[in-house]
Amino acid sequence: MRYLFILNPAAGKQDCTVQLIPQLQQAAVRAGIPVDAVATCKTEYAGHAKALARAAAEEAAKAGEQLHIWTAGGDGTLVEALTGVQGFANAAVGCLPYGSGNDFLRTYGTREEFTDLDAQLAGGEVTIDTMQTNLGLSATICAAGLDAQVAYGIPKFRRIPLCGGEMAYALSIVEQLCGQIGRKIEYDIDGEKRTVDCLMCAVCNGKAYGGGFLAAPEAVPDDGWMDVVIIRKVGRLTIAKLLGMYKRGGHFVHGQLTEQAKPYFIYRRAKQVTLRPVDGRGPIVATADGECAPCDRVEIALHPQSARILLPKAAYERFCAQRENAASAGTR
Repeated sequence: MRYLFILNPAAGKQDCTVQLIPQLQQAAVRAGIPVDAVATCKTEYAGHAKALARAAAEEAAKAGEQLHIWTAGGDGTLVEALTGVQGFANAAVGCLPYGSGNDFLRTYGTREEFTDLDAQLAGGEVTIDTMQTNLGLSATICAAGLDAQVAYGIPKFRRIPLCGGEMAYALSIVEQLCGQIGRKIEYDIDGEKRTVDCLMCAVCNGKAYGGGFLAAPEAVPDDGWMDVVIIRKVGRLTIAKLLGMYKRGGHFVHGQLTEQAKPYFIYRRAKQVTLRPVDGRGPIVATADGECAPCDRVEIALHPQSARILLPKAAYERFCAQRENAASAGTR
């Protein structure tokens, strides 16, 4: 077994590598892992985690060894590593949440569980679905519309002196609300076609995105389905109410939309989704696990059981118990 820790010094508010590297080494010793089986490296540019993960997977495969990779950074760093090991049955990837959003882990457990290095090394691996999009691989959520526009606008506000993460996020929201709200989007959801004046849409394999918005509070990442949540276009006075409901997951319960949410939300389960703007206003901004780009068309296809991920001990045990309960109840 080989162990690789890929650390992103640019993730989050401060460089995590200074304190984390000695802590990782100490945790490996406590776990009884041979020193020569553990490697750490830092990313130096966008896409570096993908290259590092792929090179390590290739080397381990040639040696006939299993490889466990953990990324220390945000969701983007994790997805880079997952992309790098695609096609390698010997590799599994976990995350140490040192980014700004860290929404991937919200489907499985808490930040405290995922920052516990001893628990990470004592945990296990599970197989989940992923989504292949034209923005790249997504393990959690691919979204388009107002939410993606807000995320897309954050970096320019971060360049303003003393404008940190929360302030940049708030300013980006204000900017979007002051502009033209809503897009007319044509959807193809497993062959069902419809055109909707909508505020935003989230296609979900996991529960949360955007720093904790529970778009799909009951999403199951290994059930062979994506949860599609569309919010219809509404006036500015209604947006605050809907976003509050959306953030806490109050729009959805027991497998269906609540009565309060039904006038504003559309919900479907799907294996393939395509959306494109048809209002003549140009591309729509989309995001896949935090990576944003303007798109003329967004395509999302589910790839069942296509990724092996590592979960810390408590999250791993809980995940396995939930799967066993679901199988016993005949819901899978």
